[in-house]
Amino acid sequence: MELNQYQLVLVQLDPTIGSEIQKTRPCVIISPNEMNHHLRTITIAPLFTSSKNYPTRIKVQHNNQIGWIVLDQIRTIDKARIIKKFGFLSETEIKSCKQVIREIFVD
Repeated sequence: MELNQYQLVLVQLDPTIGSEIQKTRPCVIISPNEMNHHLRTITIAPLFTSSKNYPTRIKVQHNNQIGWIVLDQIRTIDKARIIKKFGFLSETEIKSCKQVIREIFVD
């Protein structure tokens, strides 16, 4: 299964510990394609259907539903956790995602 950066995927996140996001939920792949195509793991950020407007969360729309990319819960998973693929972020959403990731980890 080929997986690409900024693709939306359904991921089985359990088992978890403590405050980690749990259950099966949509996630965005944020690791670069060079890693996605050659490693058995990928880096994802989960989506919530409701959230407060935190600076580490990005509002997105997919299938006429509003969701929030939770960039404060980034994690690396084995590709075996992926159940299915179902679309990509828009260019505007990708731009916002890159900006917040830079603010969190670089600046």
